[in-house]
Amino acid sequence: MSNNASALNQGLLDQIDHFVVIMLENRSFDHMLGFLYTDQNNVSPLGHPYEGLTGEESNLNSQGEAVTVFKIPSDQHPYFWPGSDPGEGYNNTNSQLFGNYRTPPEGTRACNTGFISDFAYTLNWQRQDNEKKPGSWQIVEGTTEESIMGMYTPELLPVLSGLAKGYAVCDHWFCSVPTETLPNRAFVQMATSLGRLNDHDKKYNAPSIYNLLEQARLSWSIYGYEDEPILTRESLQALPANPEYGSFGNFAAFKQAAADGTLAHYSFLAPEWGSKGNSQHPNYDVAKGEQYLYEIYQALKASPGWQKTLLIITYDEHGGNFDHVPPPENAQQPLDCPDNMGFNFQRFGVRVPTVLVSPLIEAGTVFRIPEPDTDLYGNSQAPTAFDHTSILATVEKRFNLKPLTTRDAAAPDIGPVLTLTTARQDDPLENVVVPKSQGLPPLEGNGDWSKADHLQQAEASLASQLPVEGDYHSRYGEHWPEDEDGVKHYSRYRYHHYYYGRYQEENS
Repeated sequence: MSNNASALNQGLLDQIDHFVVIMLENRSFDHMLGFLYTDQNNVSPLGHPYEGLTGEESNLNSQGEAVTVFKIPSDQHPYFWPGSDPGEGYNNTNSQLFGNYRTPPEGTRACNTGFISDFAYTLNWQRQDNEKKPGSWQIVEGTTEESIMGMYTPELLPVLSGLAKGYAVCDHWFCSVPTETLPNRAFVQMATSLGRLNDHDKKYNAPSIYNLLEQARLSWSIYGYEDEPILTRESLQALPANPEYGSFGNFAAFKQAAADGTLAHYSFLAPEWGSKGNSQHPNYDVAKGEQYLYEIYQALKASPGWQKTLLIITYDEHGGNFDHVPPPENAQQPLDCPDNMGFNFQRFGVRVPTVLVSPLIEAGTVFRIPEPDTDLYGNSQAPTAFDHTSILATVEKRFNLKPLTTRDAAAPDIGPVLTLTTARQDDPLENVVVPKSQGLPPLEGNGDWSKADHLQQAEASLASQLPVEGDYHSRYGEHWPEDEDGVKHYSRYRYHHYYYGRYQEENS
C-alpha cells in the first residue's frame, strides 16, 4: 500500500456502517508510540516510513545538560509516568513548544525544546502547593524534571502497540488546538471550541455530530464507563432534545450492543476519570487503559457487525508529554472561534497517538496525509493535517452529511486507510498478555490518591445543575433540597460538595 493518500482506494468507506471512537487522555505520540518501529529503523513491515524516535531527541535540563529520550524502566512504577501531572494548558504548551508561554509571532516554527523546563516549573509549584495544602497534587516518589523524557515501549503497552502494528497507526495526527482537555473534546464533537482555550468553561452551545446524525435519522450513542457520560452529555448544550435516534449508556451497555449486533452508526466512548479510572490521564494507571482498550477491541471483534466496523483510538491532547514533531500551522479557523490570547486557531496542537482498527485495514499500515513538495509548516498550499475533526469529516463523508464548521470542512477523511476488499480473519492480539494493574505507588510527602481530579470536578459541577431523577434520585435524592418549583437539584453549593465527595469515597 502506498503511503500517499491520493493513491489509495477511495471506495471502501461505504463498507463501514459502525464508527466507534474512544478518546483517552493526555498522552503525546512519542510518549506512547515513539518506539513502535525502532526495531526496524522506523520503517513498518510494509515499507512505510514512520515518524518515531531515534533515541537522540533531547531537551536541556535546568543545569543546561542535554537529556535524551529514554525507555521507561519496567521496574520503577512504569504505568505512572511521568510521575506527576504535567502542564497541559495553552500557556504550558507554548512554553513546551516555543520556550515561552506567550503566543509566538505568526509564522514562528516550534522547536519542541521546552518540555523539561516547563515540567520543572510545574513540579516546583505543585510541591509548593502541597506544602500549603497537603495532598493537593499526586507526585510519585522519585519524580524529577527529567522524567518527562521517559517514553513507553511496545513491551509496556502491548495492547495499544499491538493494535498499531496489527492495523494502522497515524503518525501525523495532531490534537485540534494546543491546549487542554475540554476545548479538544469540543472539537471532536463540534469542530469548534467557540474560541475557548481552557477548561474553565464547561458548557458549549453549538451543533455537534449528534445533531447531524439525528437530522439524518442515523443512530448514535454516547457511553460513559460505570455511569452514563455526564461530562460529555452535559457539556454539549445543543444536543437533540428527546432524541429519537440517540442514546446514552455505560460501558456495559456498549458491550451488550456490540454482542447483540445493535451498535449505532456512531458510538463515542468516554473513559472513567480519576486515580482509579482508565483514562490514562497523568498521573494515573496506564495499565488500566490498556485493559479498557483490550475490552473494547474484544467486544467489537466478537460482534456480528465487526466486518463493517471502524474503531478509532485517539487521545484528546498531549498533556504536557514530550513530542519532537512541530505542529503544523495551516489549521482552518472556525468562523465561530474568535482569536483568544492572540491565538487565531490556525495552529494545531501537539501530536497524539491515533490508531485505526478494522478488518479492512492491512497490518503494518502507517497512515498519514500525502507528503507535500514544499514545507508542511506555514505553507498555505500544504495539505491539511489529520486532527480530531478528521473523525467528523469521515463520518460526514460516509453518510453524506454537511460539515459543522470550516474546520471539519477542510479536514482530510481517513477513508483511504481501508484498502482490503476481503475482511481479515486474523487477530493481532491473539497471544497478547494484557498488563495488570500493580497498585498505586507511594507519593511524595502528604500525597493523597483519593483526591478528585479536575475532570471529576468538572463532571461534578455539571451534575450539580441537574434535576435529581432516576438512578441519581435513588442514590442521592434524600440529600438534595427542593427549589421553588418543588424540583430537587444538585445545584446548592454545599450539596455540590456532597456529590463531589462521592468521588473521594469511590477513590479511597
